[in-house]
Amino acid sequence: MSRNDALRAARLRAGWRTIESAAAGITKHGQQLLDDRQFTVSARTWRRWEGERPGWPAEETAIVIHDVLGRWPEDLGFTTPPGWIRPEHHEEADVKRRAFMGVTAAALVAGPVAPQHVDPALIDYFQQQLEGHYRADMFLGPHDLIGTVSAQYQLIDKLVRSAKGRTRRGLLRVGAAYAALVGWLYQDAGDMDGAAFWRGVTQEIAMRSRDPHLIGYSLVNQAQVRTDLGDGHAVIDLCEAALDDAGSLAPKVRVMSLQQQAHGASLVSDRSSVDHLIDQADALLPRVDDDLPWGNACRRTPGYLEVQRATCYGRLGLGAEAGHLWSQVLAIVPETARRDRGVYMARQATAAAVAREPDQAVEIARTAATIAVETRSARMVRELVSLERAMRPWQDAPIGRDLGEVLAPVTGRG
Repeated sequence: MSRNDALRAARLRAGWRTIESAAAGITKHGQQLLDDRQFTVSARTWRRWEGERPGWPAEETAIVIHDVLGRWPEDLGFTTPPGWIRPEHHEEADVKRRAFMGVTAAALVAGPVAPQHVDPALIDYFQQQLEGHYRADMFLGPHDLIGTVSAQYQLIDKLVRSAKGRTRRGLLRVGAAYAALVGWLYQDAGDMDGAAFWRGVTQEIAMRSRDPHLIGYSLVNQAQVRTDLGDGHAVIDLCEAALDDAGSLAPKVRVMSLQQQAHGASLVSDRSSVDHLIDQADALLPRVDDDLPWGNACRRTPGYLEVQRATCYGRLGLGAEAGHLWSQVLAIVPETARRDRGVYMARQATAAAVAREPDQAVEIARTAATIAVETRSARMVRELVSLERAMRPWQDAPIGRDLGEVLAPVTGRG
């Protein structure tokens, strides 16, 4: 009979060498935690949990399991029932609702504003500030910038209401770029509701500006959210829509659309399209010479397209190929770009695990975990959780326990 090895491994890590000692230990812990002397877990029940059909514990038992083992039952081999919501998520939902209200308040200024003179020079001012925000994002991560950038968007939105003619159009264009950056910051922080909202704001402002390049850029922004949600077909649809009139688009927008479409192709396991799309983007890259202040990652990021190819290869399970590309990329990414290096190293570590090189994976993860704690990038944490999954074949081996220690500050499971 097959066993629930995840629970068995957790039991052994907790120091319970036998099922009987586990049942006694969790009973004692549960009685103390719940202040309920009637709480019990029998050896027979625990034996069933480690068997082929573990079922699902009662909610209060699930809470005790989490408290003593550091993981919820769905992470320990139990069969998750429909409608199960972790108790901690009820509180998280309240926090998210409050945070989302703050997001919308930053984007939507209600009512009329007092008319004022708007000098055209403000367009250049906001564009110059935008480039500084892009650089700061590379060094700091999202949390320290969201408030600053969204506040500047609010000011731009206020000025748009008084501006006229070309000045108004110029502010709309720069406002769309600011909204896109705020959307990216929320996405990097792991708040997909906030990210989707700001991507929608970006698209609205782009449409109001009537700038075809910005409209294409806004569609790519929407596709980025869909990529993080794992919806490959939606990514492809959005990028194809952006490229409908490719001849009228700036090469930069075409590069962005093609590489994002490659991510969509990787999500639907189409390697040939991944390579074809990135090769097309690579041929266009030397033609990117516009002075548009937004979307310049393809010029600013070292090895930009190889980063995309390596990420796609990782999704496709091509560990050796992805690892080779990550080594090339990390050799040219500056040490100052901490957040980006951390994300790339987490992906490189996962590629090493997929290529069955667990020792190398853990060694790389040590640095990535340190950067994740520093930058608080949810994107990096997601990559490290993916590494944890890729390392499951070694979870009971010493190297698996080493990884648990390395990731404890990130996952909170220490």
